[in-house]
Amino acid sequence: MIAKLDLYQVFCIVGTSGSFSKAAKSLFMTQPAVSQAIMQLEKELDTRLFNRTPKGVTLTNEGSILFDYVQSAIHLVEMGEEKIQEFKNLTIGELRIGVGDTISRYFLLPYLEAFHTEYPNIKFKIVNGTTLEICALLKQGEVDIAICNFPIDDPQLEQRPCIDIHDIFVCGKKDKQEIQQPLDVSDLVGLPLIFLEPKSISRKYVEDYLLSKGIKISPEFELGSHDLLLEFAKINLGIACVTKEFAQDYLNKELVYEVPLKEAIPKRSIGICSLKGVPLSQASTKFVEIIEGL
Repeated sequence: MIAKLDLYQVFCIVGTSGSFSKAAKSLFMTQPAVSQAIMQLEKELDTRLFNRTPKGVTLTNEGSILFDYVQSAIHLVEMGEEKIQEFKNLTIGELRIGVGDTISRYFLLPYLEAFHTEYPNIKFKIVNGTTLEICALLKQGEVDIAICNFPIDDPQLEQRPCIDIHDIFVCGKKDKQEIQQPLDVSDLVGLPLIFLEPKSISRKYVEDYLLSKGIKISPEFELGSHDLLLEFAKINLGIACVTKEFAQDYLNKELVYEVPLKEAIPKRSIGICSLKGVPLSQASTKFVEIIEGL
């Protein structure tokens, strides 16, 4: 197939220049090599493509018909090569990111801004979902990378931790007045707890930690968003388990207060997931570099 494509390229240059010698110079070949290539193509097609004259060559009727198709085909190949180069240079393309709402709002935005500033022609497609949902989309090829909560127990995924985060409990002003001393985690059982839904990786991490201490929780409220956890705690509906780094604004404004614990919940991380053994696209690679470099 490669040899046939080369023959058509020679044919196209000869047809354009009307001369074997001019075509040879353009292709950096010898004239006999060009003549031999045309003869080979004519033999394979069983058709004479050129009229040979002392002044050069002209296309036969059959050659003229073929020339139009070959010229269009070669032009399309060249356009394809140019597009590949544009993708490599990040002058066109799309970056598909799977991410949860909370991580998108509190972690991802500055990196999106930085990437867009450097590569303004790359389009973003942001797909929201839980960590488990976006990891499933990653394995289906629906997104290029996933930004999510760790740890994830999936051998198909490569995980790059980016920042450490800390799970804490917060409460409203009224509940704060009733909590005078640091609590043991076992004391949490007797409090009205507010957690994310059970399918959340964040919820599972804290729940598994508490189970390792022999503590089984039964939340009063199970909510679908991190912001709702903070809002429920703010109006004293219970003690909410939140990510400290994403609750900082509420804590700084004293809308909620951190519940002191005798033993802090071990830190975990947020990071980038990709498929093992599958190379990242050029856009994905640059985006990861921006996250890891900022």
